[in-house]
Amino acid sequence: MPAPKKATKRTTVRKVTAEPAPAKKAPAKAPAKAPTKAPAKKATAKKAAPAKKAAAKKATPKKAAPKAAPAKKAVPAKAAPVAVKPARAAKPESHVAMVRRARRINRELAEVYPYAHPELDFRNPYELLVATVLSAQTTDLRVNQTTPALFAAYPTPEDLAAAVPEEVEELIRPTGFFRAKTRSIMGLAVALRDDFGGEVPGRLQDLVKLPGVGRKTANVVLGNVFGVPGITVDTHFGRLVRRFKWTEQEDPEKVEAEICAIFPKSEWTMLSHRVVFHGRRICHARKPACGACPIAPLCPSYGEGETDPEKARKLLKYEKGGYPGQRLSPPPDYPGEPARPLGVTE
Repeated sequence: MPAPKKATKRTTVRKVTAEPAPAKKAPAKAPAKAPTKAPAKKATAKKAAPAKKAAAKKATPKKAAPKAAPAKKAVPAKAAPVAVKPARAAKPESHVAMVRRARRINRELAEVYPYAHPELDFRNPYELLVATVLSAQTTDLRVNQTTPALFAAYPTPEDLAAAVPEEVEELIRPTGFFRAKTRSIMGLAVALRDDFGGEVPGRLQDLVKLPGVGRKTANVVLGNVFGVPGITVDTHFGRLVRRFKWTEQEDPEKVEAEICAIFPKSEWTMLSHRVVFHGRRICHARKPACGACPIAPLCPSYGEGETDPEKARKLLKYEKGGYPGQRLSPPPDYPGEPARPLGVTE
Protein backbone atom coordinates (compact mmCIF):
# COMPACT_ATOMS: atom_id res chain seq x y z
CA MET A 1 0.00 0.00 0.00
CA PRO A 2 2.84 2.41 0.38
CA ALA A 3 3.06 3.00 -3.41
CA PRO A 4 -0.28 4.88 -3.88
CA LYS A 5 0.47 7.48 -1.11
CA LYS A 6 3.50 8.76 -3.00
CA ALA A 7 1.49 9.24 -6.12
CA THR A 8 -1.03 11.59 -4.42
CA LYS A 9 1.66 13.76 -2.93
CA ARG A 10 3.17 14.34 -6.41
CA THR A 11 -0.12 15.40 -7.89
CA THR A 12 -0.85 17.96 -5.18
CA VAL A 13 2.53 19.45 -5.57
CA ARG A 14 1.84 19.96 -9.27
CA LYS A 15 -1.50 21.72 -8.53
CA VAL A 16 0.04 24.11 -5.99
CA THR A 17 2.81 25.10 -8.35
CA ALA A 18 0.41 25.54 -11.21
CA GLU A 19 -1.90 28.06 -9.38
CA PRO A 20 0.64 30.77 -8.38
CA ALA A 21 2.00 31.07 -11.93
CA PRO A 22 -1.19 32.45 -13.52
CA ALA A 23 -1.88 34.76 -10.52
CA LYS A 24 1.44 36.55 -10.99
CA LYS A 25 0.93 37.05 -14.76
CA ALA A 26 -2.53 38.70 -14.40
CA PRO A 27 -1.54 41.75 -12.25
CA ALA A 28 1.51 42.43 -14.46
CA LYS A 29 -0.63 42.76 -17.62
CA ALA A 30 -3.21 45.19 -16.11
CA PRO A 31 -0.83 47.98 -15.08
CA ALA A 32 1.05 47.74 -18.40
CA LYS A 33 -2.06 48.71 -20.43
CA ALA A 34 -3.07 51.69 -18.23
CA PRO A 35 0.17 53.68 -18.52
CA THR A 36 0.30 53.26 -22.31
CA LYS A 37 -3.18 54.79 -22.86
CA ALA A 38 -2.71 57.80 -20.54
CA PRO A 39 0.53 59.04 -22.06
CA ALA A 40 -0.98 58.69 -25.54
CA LYS A 41 -3.71 61.25 -24.69
CA LYS A 42 -1.25 63.68 -23.09
CA ALA A 43 1.04 63.43 -26.03
CA THR A 44 -1.72 64.41 -28.46
CA ALA A 45 -2.64 67.41 -26.31
CA LYS A 46 0.95 68.59 -26.14
CA LYS A 47 1.44 68.14 -29.88
CA ALA A 48 -1.74 70.08 -30.60
CA ALA A 49 -0.53 73.13 -28.68
CA PRO A 50 2.64 73.67 -30.71
CA ALA A 51 0.64 73.05 -33.86
CA LYS A 52 -1.66 75.97 -32.97
CA LYS A 53 1.33 78.17 -32.17
CA ALA A 54 2.92 77.24 -35.47
CA ALA A 55 -0.32 78.07 -37.25
CA ALA A 56 -0.46 81.42 -35.46
CA LYS A 57 3.12 82.18 -36.47
CA LYS A 58 2.37 81.28 -40.06
CA ALA A 59 -0.74 83.46 -39.98
CA THR A 60 1.16 86.55 -38.83
CA PRO A 61 3.71 86.54 -41.65
CA LYS A 62 0.85 86.33 -44.11
CA LYS A 63 -0.63 89.52 -42.62
CA ALA A 64 2.79 91.15 -42.65
CA ALA A 65 3.23 90.25 -46.32
CA PRO A 66 1.06 93.16 -47.52
CA LYS A 67 3.13 95.51 -45.32
CA ALA A 68 6.31 94.08 -46.71
CA ALA A 69 4.85 95.12 -50.05
CA PRO A 70 8.25 96.30 -51.06
CA ALA A 71 7.20 93.98 -53.76
CA LYS A 72 5.46 97.20 -54.80
CA LYS A 73 8.90 98.13 -55.91
CA ALA A 74 7.17 96.95 -59.00
CA VAL A 75 6.18 100.66 -59.04
CA PRO A 76 9.30 101.17 -61.17
CA ALA A 77 7.43 99.00 -63.62
CA LYS A 78 4.74 101.72 -63.73
CA ALA A 79 7.35 104.45 -63.97
CA ALA A 80 9.01 102.59 -66.82
CA PRO A 81 6.43 103.80 -69.35
CA VAL A 82 7.48 107.39 -68.58
CA ALA A 83 10.95 106.72 -69.90
CA VAL A 84 9.33 105.03 -72.83
CA LYS A 85 11.31 103.46 -75.62
CA PRO A 86 10.15 106.13 -78.09
CA ALA A 87 12.61 108.46 -76.36
CA ARG A 88 15.38 106.04 -77.29
CA ALA A 89 13.98 105.76 -80.77
CA ALA A 90 14.24 109.56 -81.23
CA LYS A 91 17.87 109.69 -82.27
CA PRO A 92 19.68 113.03 -82.12
CA GLU A 93 19.84 114.81 -85.46
CA SER A 94 23.13 114.33 -87.22
CA HIS A 95 25.07 117.35 -88.48
CA VAL A 96 24.43 116.34 -92.09
CA ALA A 97 20.67 116.08 -91.45
CA MET A 98 20.69 119.47 -89.74
CA VAL A 99 22.46 121.08 -92.68
CA ARG A 100 19.92 119.62 -95.11
CA ARG A 101 17.04 120.83 -92.98
CA ALA A 102 18.61 124.29 -92.61
CA ARG A 103 19.02 124.68 -96.35
CA ARG A 104 15.47 123.54 -96.92
CA ILE A 105 14.22 126.16 -94.44
CA ASN A 106 16.18 128.79 -96.36
CA ARG A 107 14.50 127.69 -99.61
CA GLU A 108 11.07 127.80 -97.97
CA LEU A 109 11.71 131.27 -96.56
CA ALA A 110 12.81 132.44 -100.02
CA GLU A 111 9.35 131.48 -101.30
CA VAL A 112 7.57 133.13 -98.37
CA TYR A 113 9.63 136.35 -98.52
CA PRO A 114 10.78 136.84 -102.13
CA TYR A 115 10.77 140.59 -101.42
CA ALA A 116 13.05 140.40 -98.32
CA HIS A 117 15.27 143.48 -98.06
CA PRO A 118 17.13 145.65 -95.54
CA GLU A 119 14.44 147.53 -93.63
CA LEU A 120 16.39 150.73 -93.23
CA ASP A 121 15.81 153.61 -95.64
CA PHE A 122 19.02 154.74 -97.38
CA ARG A 123 20.20 156.20 -100.67
CA ASN A 124 23.97 155.67 -100.40
CA PRO A 125 26.57 153.86 -98.28
CA TYR A 126 26.96 156.81 -95.89
CA GLU A 127 23.23 156.88 -95.08
CA LEU A 128 23.05 153.12 -94.57
CA LEU A 129 26.10 153.18 -92.30
CA VAL A 130 24.70 155.96 -90.10
CA ALA A 131 21.20 154.44 -90.03
CA THR A 132 22.58 151.04 -88.99
CA VAL A 133 24.51 152.60 -86.09
CA LEU A 134 21.35 154.42 -84.98
CA SER A 135 19.30 151.19 -85.13
CA ALA A 136 21.00 149.76 -82.03
CA GLN A 137 18.42 149.09 -79.28
CA THR A 138 15.53 150.54 -81.23
CA THR A 139 13.35 149.62 -84.23
CA ASP A 140 14.16 150.19 -87.86
CA LEU A 141 10.84 152.01 -88.10
CA ARG A 142 11.89 154.59 -85.52
CA VAL A 143 15.23 155.09 -87.30
CA ASN A 144 13.47 155.53 -90.65
CA GLN A 145 11.21 158.15 -89.10
CA THR A 146 14.23 160.01 -87.69
CA THR A 147 16.87 159.97 -90.43
CA PRO A 148 15.12 162.12 -93.06
CA ALA A 149 15.63 165.25 -90.95
CA LEU A 150 19.18 164.19 -90.01
CA PHE A 151 20.28 163.61 -93.61
CA ALA A 152 18.57 166.77 -94.77
CA ALA A 153 20.70 168.71 -92.26
CA TYR A 154 23.93 166.71 -92.79
CA PRO A 155 23.93 165.07 -96.24
CA THR A 156 27.64 164.15 -96.24
CA PRO A 157 30.20 162.84 -93.74
CA GLU A 158 31.98 166.21 -93.89
CA ASP A 159 28.77 168.02 -92.89
CA LEU A 160 28.13 165.66 -89.97
CA ALA A 161 31.75 165.85 -88.81
CA ALA A 162 31.45 169.65 -88.51
CA ALA A 163 28.05 169.62 -86.77
CA VAL A 164 27.21 170.93 -83.31
CA PRO A 165 26.75 167.86 -81.08
CA GLU A 166 23.74 169.29 -79.23
CA GLU A 167 21.91 169.86 -82.51
CA VAL A 168 22.61 166.30 -83.66
CA GLU A 169 21.42 164.98 -80.29
CA GLU A 170 18.12 166.78 -80.68
CA LEU A 171 17.57 165.34 -84.16
CA ILE A 172 18.25 161.72 -83.20
CA ARG A 173 16.62 161.85 -79.74
CA PRO A 174 13.69 159.57 -80.80
CA THR A 175 16.09 156.66 -81.36
CA GLY A 176 17.14 156.54 -77.70
CA PHE A 177 20.65 156.69 -76.21
CA PHE A 178 21.03 159.82 -78.33
CA ARG A 179 24.15 161.18 -76.60
CA ALA A 180 26.19 157.99 -77.10
CA LYS A 181 24.86 157.63 -80.65
CA THR A 182 25.79 161.24 -81.42
CA ARG A 183 29.36 160.56 -80.38
CA SER A 184 29.43 157.42 -82.58
CA ILE A 185 28.03 158.91 -85.78
CA MET A 186 30.03 162.13 -85.48
CA GLY A 187 33.16 160.09 -84.75
CA LEU A 188 32.71 157.86 -87.79
CA ALA A 189 31.98 160.97 -89.90
CA VAL A 190 35.31 162.45 -88.78
CA ALA A 191 37.10 159.17 -89.58
CA LEU A 192 35.50 158.97 -93.02
CA ARG A 193 36.53 162.55 -93.74
CA ASP A 194 40.08 162.26 -92.43
CA ASP A 195 41.02 158.66 -93.24
CA PHE A 196 38.94 157.67 -96.25
CA GLY A 197 38.40 160.90 -98.21
CA GLY A 198 34.75 161.13 -97.21
CA GLU A 199 33.94 157.71 -98.67
CA VAL A 200 32.69 154.60 -96.88
CA PRO A 201 35.32 151.84 -97.23
CA GLY A 202 34.30 148.55 -98.79
CA ARG A 203 36.40 146.26 -96.59
CA LEU A 204 35.45 144.65 -93.30
CA GLN A 205 38.76 145.40 -91.63
CA ASP A 206 38.38 149.11 -92.41
CA LEU A 207 34.74 149.39 -91.41
CA VAL A 208 35.18 147.84 -87.96
CA LYS A 209 37.78 150.51 -87.13
CA LEU A 210 35.12 153.23 -87.33
CA PRO A 211 33.52 154.41 -84.04
CA GLY A 212 30.31 152.51 -83.24
CA VAL A 213 30.80 150.03 -86.08
CA GLY A 214 31.01 146.30 -85.32
CA ARG A 215 30.82 143.19 -87.48
CA LYS A 216 27.04 143.31 -87.69
CA THR A 217 26.98 146.89 -88.99
CA ALA A 218 29.89 146.19 -91.32
CA ASN A 219 28.16 143.14 -92.82
CA VAL A 220 24.96 145.13 -93.36
CA VAL A 221 26.86 147.76 -95.34
CA LEU A 222 29.05 145.28 -97.25
CA GLY A 223 26.17 143.00 -98.22
CA ASN A 224 23.65 145.66 -99.23
CA VAL A 225 25.89 148.29 -100.82
CA PHE A 226 29.08 146.59 -101.97
CA GLY A 227 27.72 143.14 -102.80
CA VAL A 228 30.07 141.41 -100.36
CA PRO A 229 28.18 138.47 -98.78
CA GLY A 230 27.89 138.49 -95.00
CA ILE A 231 25.74 137.17 -92.14
CA THR A 232 24.05 139.87 -90.06
CA VAL A 233 23.60 138.56 -86.51
CA ASP A 234 21.09 140.85 -84.84
CA THR A 235 18.70 139.86 -82.04
CA HIS A 236 16.12 138.39 -84.44
CA PHE A 237 18.66 136.36 -86.37
CA GLY A 238 20.32 134.98 -83.24
CA ARG A 239 16.99 134.00 -81.70
CA LEU A 240 15.73 132.16 -84.77
CA VAL A 241 18.88 130.22 -85.61
CA ARG A 242 18.88 128.88 -82.05
CA ARG A 243 15.21 127.95 -82.35
CA PHE A 244 15.96 126.20 -85.62
CA LYS A 245 18.79 124.32 -83.82
CA TRP A 246 21.34 125.51 -86.36
CA THR A 247 23.58 126.58 -83.48
CA GLU A 248 23.66 126.76 -79.70
CA GLN A 249 26.07 129.69 -79.58
CA GLU A 250 25.15 133.00 -77.93
CA ASP A 251 28.14 135.07 -78.96
CA PRO A 252 27.34 136.86 -82.27
CA GLU A 253 30.74 136.14 -83.83
CA LYS A 254 30.51 132.42 -83.01
CA VAL A 255 26.95 132.35 -84.37
CA GLU A 256 28.17 134.01 -87.57
CA ALA A 257 30.98 131.48 -87.99
CA GLU A 258 28.73 128.44 -87.50
CA ILE A 259 25.99 129.71 -89.82
CA CYS A 260 28.52 130.62 -92.51
CA ALA A 261 29.70 127.00 -92.43
CA ILE A 262 26.17 125.72 -93.16
CA PHE A 263 25.28 127.83 -96.20
CA PRO A 264 27.01 128.74 -99.45
CA LYS A 265 28.59 132.18 -99.37
CA SER A 266 26.25 133.40 -102.10
CA GLU A 267 23.28 132.92 -99.73
CA TRP A 268 24.62 134.76 -96.69
CA THR A 269 23.17 138.24 -97.29
CA MET A 270 19.70 137.13 -98.39
CA LEU A 271 19.55 134.44 -95.72
CA SER A 272 20.04 137.21 -93.14
CA HIS A 273 17.14 139.23 -94.58
CA ARG A 274 14.80 136.22 -94.76
CA VAL A 275 15.47 135.08 -91.22
CA VAL A 276 15.06 138.63 -89.85
CA PHE A 277 11.83 139.10 -91.83
CA HIS A 278 10.47 135.85 -90.41
CA GLY A 279 11.46 136.80 -86.87
CA ARG A 280 9.71 140.16 -87.10
CA ARG A 281 6.53 138.92 -88.73
CA ILE A 282 5.84 135.40 -87.44
CA CYS A 283 8.49 133.93 -85.13
CA HIS A 284 8.28 136.61 -82.44
CA ALA A 285 10.39 136.62 -79.30
CA ARG A 286 7.62 136.31 -76.72
CA LYS A 287 4.82 134.52 -78.53
CA PRO A 288 5.66 132.92 -81.88
CA ALA A 289 2.73 132.37 -84.23
CA CYS A 290 3.48 128.65 -84.66
CA GLY A 291 -0.01 127.86 -85.98
CA ALA A 292 0.48 130.28 -88.90
CA CYS A 293 4.11 129.44 -89.62
CA PRO A 294 4.81 128.15 -93.16
CA ILE A 295 7.95 126.28 -92.03
CA ALA A 296 6.41 124.68 -88.91
CA PRO A 297 7.00 121.09 -90.16
CA LEU A 298 10.74 121.83 -90.36
CA CYS A 299 11.03 123.62 -87.00
CA PRO A 300 12.20 121.61 -83.97
CA SER A 301 10.82 124.33 -81.67
CA TYR A 302 7.24 124.12 -82.96
CA GLY A 303 4.83 124.50 -80.06
CA GLU A 304 6.74 127.18 -78.15
CA GLY A 305 4.12 129.65 -79.31
CA GLU A 306 0.42 129.70 -80.27
CA THR A 307 -0.46 126.60 -82.30
CA ASP A 308 -4.15 127.36 -82.91
CA PRO A 309 -4.31 128.66 -86.51
CA GLU A 310 -6.97 131.30 -85.85
CA LYS A 311 -5.25 132.70 -82.76
CA ALA A 312 -1.85 132.51 -84.44
CA ARG A 313 -3.06 134.58 -87.43
CA LYS A 314 -3.95 137.41 -85.05
CA LEU A 315 -0.30 137.56 -83.95
CA LEU A 316 1.10 138.26 -87.43
CA LYS A 317 2.79 141.64 -87.94
CA TYR A 318 3.51 144.06 -90.75
CA GLU A 319 2.32 142.97 -94.20
CA LYS A 320 1.56 139.42 -92.94
CA GLY A 321 -0.96 140.91 -90.54
CA GLY A 322 -2.15 143.57 -92.95
CA TYR A 323 -0.19 146.40 -91.31
CA PRO A 324 2.35 148.94 -92.67
CA GLY A 325 5.99 147.94 -92.90
CA GLN A 326 9.01 149.65 -91.39
CA ARG A 327 10.31 151.56 -94.39
CA LEU A 328 8.89 154.89 -95.45
CA SER A 329 10.35 154.19 -98.90
CA PRO A 330 10.15 150.41 -99.41
CA PRO A 331 11.32 148.63 -102.58
CA PRO A 332 8.82 148.53 -105.46
CA ASP A 333 8.10 144.82 -104.99
CA TYR A 334 7.17 145.18 -101.31
CA PRO A 335 3.59 143.86 -100.95
CA GLY A 336 2.64 145.86 -97.85
CA GLU A 337 1.98 149.49 -97.09
CA PRO A 338 4.84 151.97 -96.48
CA ALA A 339 5.48 153.06 -92.91
CA ARG A 340 4.12 156.42 -91.81
CA PRO A 341 6.36 159.40 -90.97
CA LEU A 342 7.07 160.31 -87.36
CA GLY A 343 3.97 161.75 -85.68
CA VAL A 344 1.57 160.52 -88.38
CA THR A 345 -0.81 157.82 -87.14
CA GLU A 346 -3.16 157.46 -90.12
